[in-house]
Amino acid sequence: MQRAVSEAGQFLRGIDQGAFFKNVEKQRAVGMTLLMIGEAAARIAEEYPEFVVDHPELPWHEMHDFRSRIAQGYFDIELTVLWDIAQKSLPELFSQLDSIRRWRAEGE
Repeated sequence: MQRAVSEAGQFLRGIDQGAFFKNVEKQRAVGMTLLMIGEAAARIAEEYPEFVVDHPELPWHEMHDFRSRIAQGYFDIELTVLWDIAQKSLPELFSQLDSIRRWRAEGE
């Protein structure tokens, strides 16, 4: 999940909102990345429910719900929503995942 979040940031490096709205490749790359994050969240929740319980600070339901929304209605997704998630929510998610990773590496 953390790698996918990082990749979304790389896809948007150096472009502004207007450029994003004009670039279908960037839009699809970010959309696919969000779908991957949601899929990973769903798998973690299914295979490791205790991890989800231990980390309620992560937006588990939102990640999975947005994954479903992208998969079922990609062409109806508003570009402003993709942009806002990529610019606001993903950096926060990256930080949260990094904190969990460091915490676990230190032996909880």
